[in-house]
Amino acid sequence: MIQMKLGGLGFDPKNMSPIVLLKDGEERNFLPIWIGMFEAAAIAMELQEFKPPRPMTHDLLTKIINTLKGEVSRITISKIVENTFYAIVEIKSQDGKTVENIDARPSDAIAIAVRTNAPIFVSENVMSKAKMVNSEKDEEETQNFKDFIDNINPEDFSKYLDDR
Repeated sequence: MIQMKLGGLGFDPKNMSPIVLLKDGEERNFLPIWIGMFEAAAIAMELQEFKPPRPMTHDLLTKIINTLKGEVSRITISKIVENTFYAIVEIKSQDGKTVENIDARPSDAIAIAVRTNAPIFVSENVMSKAKMVNSEKDEEETQNFKDFIDNINPEDFSKYLDDR
């Protein structure tokens, strides 16, 4: 497993689909994952520390886990099948038992991770199969990705919140 962190949110310039970008600690490997508009908005809201008047689904899940004295131990982007990513949420219960295989969409798992400060991992298998950017292999592509992330504005997602 490779520990990653949230590198940012943005839009694919080709089709304006939202992307969440994960990066490793050394910022050598970047993993883009295309996600839904509402999930991108949920992640952006948490990154901006915006609290809606009523809890959104990810806030509700987090509150339920906390109320039951559980803890999100980590999330893992576990596999990729036909360009679809799969994730697992791992929760430690109040009695110390760990539930390891809670199936989730990566976007939902990441939205929960940013709310709980849970670490994000990606399996090595996913890293080898996915379209990722490796800074050691392609400096120009890496710089383009860094420029893309540096120019992302989370407010770009706010217009999609009004539809909920």
